[in-house]
Amino acid sequence: MTKQDIRQQIEGYAEIQAEIEVLRKYAHDRRADRGTVDRVINLLHPKELKLTVSEIIEETASSKTFRLISADGYLPPFQAGQYINIFVNLAGIRSSRPYSIASSPSQTAYYDVTVRRVEDGFVSNYLLDEVTIGNSLTSTSPAGLFYYNPLFHGNNLVFLAGGSGITPFMSMIREVTDRGLDRNITLIYGSRDPDDMIFKDELEDRAQRHGNFTFIPVISEPPPSYSGHTGFITAELMQKLLDDVKDRMFYVCGPEEMYTFCLPELDKLGMPKKRVRQEVFGPPKDITMEAGWPSEVKKDDTFEVQIRGGKTIPARADEPLMISLERAGITIPTSCRSGECSLCRTKLLSGEVFQPRGVKVRKSDRQFGYIHACMAYPLKDLEIML
Repeated sequence: MTKQDIRQQIEGYAEIQAEIEVLRKYAHDRRADRGTVDRVINLLHPKELKLTVSEIIEETASSKTFRLISADGYLPPFQAGQYINIFVNLAGIRSSRPYSIASSPSQTAYYDVTVRRVEDGFVSNYLLDEVTIGNSLTSTSPAGLFYYNPLFHGNNLVFLAGGSGITPFMSMIREVTDRGLDRNITLIYGSRDPDDMIFKDELEDRAQRHGNFTFIPVISEPPPSYSGHTGFITAELMQKLLDDVKDRMFYVCGPEEMYTFCLPELDKLGMPKKRVRQEVFGPPKDITMEAGWPSEVKKDDTFEVQIRGGKTIPARADEPLMISLERAGITIPTSCRSGECSLCRTKLLSGEVFQPRGVKVRKSDRQFGYIHACMAYPLKDLEIML
């Protein structure tokens, strides 16, 4: 029996053939549309953005806002709360850091990213000290999951910010107030010093002009003359400021210490996990202090990492594997550098690494030995496959 004869035996084959002939005669010829989907995807999610610094705004003594425009005149859309990952080349090392977009998504002419100085910061100090107006930068397209979802998050939002953690919230606040959106926002912003609060004047102005936005600073080291809220963002303070918390959606963004303190305080209020959203943060300042770190491994221990089909490089126990790779001139894909996006997933062939809590490694990756290099710390000599 021939192949044609076999097909004729399949139930419905003749009807399908007849329908194909009708479509060939009357339907739109889609061959001219080939490549359209790829072009749209590249517009929405380009692999790389070429940016130019058009303006630098001094925010505080320790922070600046860099206004970035597109070198080719187009910036992809984003959701308020998302970030871009900016790449730099320093001393022969190509590295990157994610920075939240502080400007509103309604503003399509530029992205604002606000950078705060970090002690011994590699990329942040370069941006603050070396980058000037007219310089070119390269970044990923916008990414991240820390944004408002109208289906699940309701209209009563509480933002808990600390330090430069205000930046994703600033984008959300600007969008809601500029567009008159039906959302009630209460921002509780923790800072050591009132003079070091980023966007303080603008936040006060927007709170005065918009009834659906409330701005509450909380200062931990206030000057003698300060009369506002002081101390830390505790459950008691939140209960006092918010009265009824049961219908609120909480967002948390700030330094590592803020999550350690504020998340248990939200637990005291009885907030279910589904009503608390937190932005991912980078590697811990001292990984050896994390729960589960083996006491026999010291922070200055150095191990060898053999790259399958490549060279062997040194790797310190207290640095993420990604940084060791970058020091050796090896760049792997990355976006969040916080264990969330999974672009840096690397096959661990032998050895052992430590991955701190919060790293979102898929179950299948754990099963087959994949790690996130941005949040994996060597505990022994390793063999990996990139």
